[in-house]
Amino acid sequence: MRLLPLLAFMTSFAAPAMVQAEADVADGEEQFNRQCVSCHVIRNDEGEVLAGRSSKAGPNLYGLVGRTLGSVEDFRYGDSIVAAGAAGAVWDEESFVGYVQNPTDWLRETLQDRRARGKMAYQVREAKHASDMYAYIASFE
Repeated sequence: MRLLPLLAFMTSFAAPAMVQAEADVADGEEQFNRQCVSCHVIRNDEGEVLAGRSSKAGPNLYGLVGRTLGSVEDFRYGDSIVAAGAAGAVWDEESFVGYVQNPTDWLRETLQDRRARGKMAYQVREAKHASDMYAYIASFE
């Protein structure tokens, strides 16, 4: 019976850490505006720009969640990201965070092809920022 109070005591320390691990949409917006807008836009199906500056260097990120990699119509993707999509890869938090932190390494690991390369040169340094950006982008779904 002494185990229950001890377990409750130890769990009280774990709870704040779990809350901090949750994505922060406000930070995601800030990071998107700092790191993504020069190449990406979030434009809805009606053509309204919801975030970004109408850049066309990177694909539109609207509807990203659950979308097959390399599948935005009329965007010229690199061969490796198209191959990842053809193999069944879809955008979820794990794939997004891995990709934006190191596109080439992520594609090489995903495709099991050391010659795979990502066209996106930019890399997000912190996984937390990448996760927050994903939450922000997902908020437009």
